[in-house]
Amino acid sequence: MSVIHILPEAVANQIAAGEVVERPASVVKELMENSLDAGAARVEIAVEAGGKRLIRILDDGCGMSHDDTLLAFERHATSKIRIAEDLFEIATLGFRGEALPSIAAVSRLALETRHASEPAGTRIEFAGGKLRDVSEVARPSGTMIVVRDLFYNTPARRKFLKSESTELGHIATLSTHYALAHPDKSFRLGSFSHEVLNVSPVASSRERIYQVMGGQLLEQLVEIAPRERPMLPPALPVYGSESDGVPAAEPAAPSMVRVSGFVSRPEVEKLNRNSIYFFVNRRLVRDRLILHAVSEAYRNILPSGVFPVSLIFLELPAAEVDVNVHPSKTEVRFRHSAFIHDFVRDSIRQALMAARPVAAFPFPKGARAAKLEDDAEVREQLGEEPLLPERAPAPRGLGADRGMSPAGLPDEVRAAALAPPGGALQGPGDPAPARHAPDEPARTGATAATGFHLSAPEPVPQTGNLPLSDAAPALHAPPPAFGTSPGFVENVQPVDEFPRNLRPLGQVEQSFIVATNAEGLWIIDQHVAHERVLFERHQRQRREKKVEAQRLLLPIVVELKPGQQAAFQDIAEELTANGFDVEPFGQRTVAIKTAPADIRADDVERLLIEILDGVGPEARAVSLDERRAKIAASVACHAAIKVNMPLETGKMTWLLRELAATECPMTCPHGRPIVLRYSLREIQKAFKRL
Repeated sequence: MSVIHILPEAVANQIAAGEVVERPASVVKELMENSLDAGAARVEIAVEAGGKRLIRILDDGCGMSHDDTLLAFERHATSKIRIAEDLFEIATLGFRGEALPSIAAVSRLALETRHASEPAGTRIEFAGGKLRDVSEVARPSGTMIVVRDLFYNTPARRKFLKSESTELGHIATLSTHYALAHPDKSFRLGSFSHEVLNVSPVASSRERIYQVMGGQLLEQLVEIAPRERPMLPPALPVYGSESDGVPAAEPAAPSMVRVSGFVSRPEVEKLNRNSIYFFVNRRLVRDRLILHAVSEAYRNILPSGVFPVSLIFLELPAAEVDVNVHPSKTEVRFRHSAFIHDFVRDSIRQALMAARPVAAFPFPKGARAAKLEDDAEVREQLGEEPLLPERAPAPRGLGADRGMSPAGLPDEVRAAALAPPGGALQGPGDPAPARHAPDEPARTGATAATGFHLSAPEPVPQTGNLPLSDAAPALHAPPPAFGTSPGFVENVQPVDEFPRNLRPLGQVEQSFIVATNAEGLWIIDQHVAHERVLFERHQRQRREKKVEAQRLLLPIVVELKPGQQAAFQDIAEELTANGFDVEPFGQRTVAIKTAPADIRADDVERLLIEILDGVGPEARAVSLDERRAKIAASVACHAAIKVNMPLETGKMTWLLRELAATECPMTCPHGRPIVLRYSLREIQKAFKRL
């Protein structure tokens, strides 16, 4: 007796539905993509019970003829491809021919459509994958699909669906993504109780971002101007030449790739990747390659563990990308993956370097709470209800100004919508903010804004040729590890560029430089400012293979742990290129003969151990550039001036001038802010002059 048998059609359809239809948002995605492929300029979506009870999608696309309507529900029936070679140049969002039969297999589905060439439309009904009725219907050209009782015949899968608000949140997120990808089209999403999204066609992505996400987020974004670059085809062997009498093959014309979009300024930090969107040829995808490119672009700008907001549009020939990787068409594979990675990374980095934002001075402790109390008094005088935290209006954007209640969204979406910009308010029972190094004064607005002592710069004897000397005794504050989040900074205000005309006034606790110009008051963390200067100088010298080194009077013998010893073997050549001369000295010890310049002798051993601990465990996994950046950051931190170090006026002036000349003067290589600004207008408001 044979143990292998052919599955019934109904079972095969339900298995296919399991690959394509995961939740109501999957249905919306497949049907919305069909509408866009049909050339629709208007897409309307209506859902009930988060899509569990009803999903209705209406479009004004080209529609289908009577015969095509019947064929559309056959397995692998599609108008997008005809031969196998078409799979390598897919220019449409849908192409598999699995969406309609898969959805019909697990729901009660009704479709009405009419092609412009036919006088009447066609209505077709399915229940559990079985055809129930076919009839004519009067309707305009276009298509309307109604999906009821999703998973009604597969209760085991229905119980895995989340709450109605959670499922609605997934549909709202998906609709928002496609609205962002197609600003020239109209999108509307409504639930049983309220309208979630309603956007009209606009001319640019910037206008669509304003429609969907609001002006507050738009101000925090930096636009990536459209950039094009040719992708050179791989070198092919030459099979003929003119001397042999065989004409050589002509080289293929390079394909052009284009990238554009928006990324957040370095002061915007998210705790997850949910705000990073990728679109490849206007197709929403999840791609680790592009995600890594975004992370690389923010390396040494954002601390690890936090993520930016990004909206990346990548356009390239269909033959250069394979979208036939995943049944839900959410993953792609690039033909020239390394080129795409570097192009996206460099484009984002160039946009960030051109923006050069600087953080504004934070409110003093309690100022925000006092402002909320003042607002409550004003509302009470006007006869309005008090503005409670749980009833605070959602930020302008998704559902704003359209009567949408945050209660209709998932808990995590509602929490994000009700949170103040930049982070949560600190209450008595809240966890303490991120801790700093034990010997380093806390870098918070409360410290800087309340009762600090401004000391005049004192002359410091200078030794050597460096503008900033370590001759004065100083308490070294070790840097936070990669992954330490900076303190909470409010009221972030971007400026066109870091000022070059700052005039230093003095120091706060011999750790923070106070400077001024026509724009207002500036406070600069002297340790991380010098760290940024040295970091970029070290990277420049490393690229030119001119890293300065100093030979030690006596070699320093260091005993390594097994993990550190393995790391040393992996990065020995890179250590040499960064100014170290380290040789094995026994079974588990090494001798340091030369170290990078500006590193004190008593700090060399700690620097080497820090590099081995930070890079060793992942030496084989990270890229070479990231490894070099981590080493450069460690060297710069140990060589930089410390906190509690007095500086004379000339040294402060030199440091501010050098900081202004760096590519990224707003954050240190570990992601902490360098500069805070208290604008002249804020000073005037604080003294009640405005």
